[in-house]
Amino acid sequence: MIRAVVFDVGECLVDETTEYGTWADWLGVPRHTFHAMFGAVIAQGRDYRETFQEFRAGFDLYEEREKRAAAGKPEHFGEADLYPDVRDAFATLRADGLWLGIAGNQTVRAGSILRKLFTGDVDLIGTSDDWGASKPDRTFFDRVAEEVPAEVGEILYVGDRVDNDIRPAATSGMLTALVRRGPWATIQWRTEEAEKLPTFRVESLLELSGLIKQFNERER
Repeated sequence: MIRAVVFDVGECLVDETTEYGTWADWLGVPRHTFHAMFGAVIAQGRDYRETFQEFRAGFDLYEEREKRAAAGKPEHFGEADLYPDVRDAFATLRADGLWLGIAGNQTVRAGSILRKLFTGDVDLIGTSDDWGASKPDRTFFDRVAEEVPAEVGEILYVGDRVDNDIRPAATSGMLTALVRRGPWATIQWRTEEAEKLPTFRVESLLELSGLIKQFNERER
């Protein structure tokens, strides 16, 4: 049975359109050009960070984040950047009696923002910088399993990427849900792995409550 649901952050809970637009501004390139290159890099199966290298060789994302912060333009997202189904989905799943968590590849600063947005709504907020482990490494998902008060096979991990979320979570023994939004899910959605590997495939997080109830009824 599913007793806990843990969510990825970027393009699962948070629409990153604004943030990537500010990176294009920082690089001094047109936003549509940056977004086109971003999509091309993903479609080629490359690490999204290689997008920055296409515009500035030797680009160090962590170093540039610090430069942005020093210039008064730090990474930022807020309530307006949340996908519109997030709050209602959390409330419904909580009412269903499920344990909820948020865990993704995020910086310390992003973790602080997440805690301001969601403390009280979920039972766990963990980031790769907090834990010193990042997806898709098995150690990240092992840490999630350690934090969640349920067996690993009772955890549903929800994400937008097959490569970074669904595949490694499934390998660690978790159930998975692939949500179709953002560039990765849009590009990967019709691949064989995206169609066969996830426990659930959803267009909205609001679908999870009903699917989990059906799943748990079958497992009783």
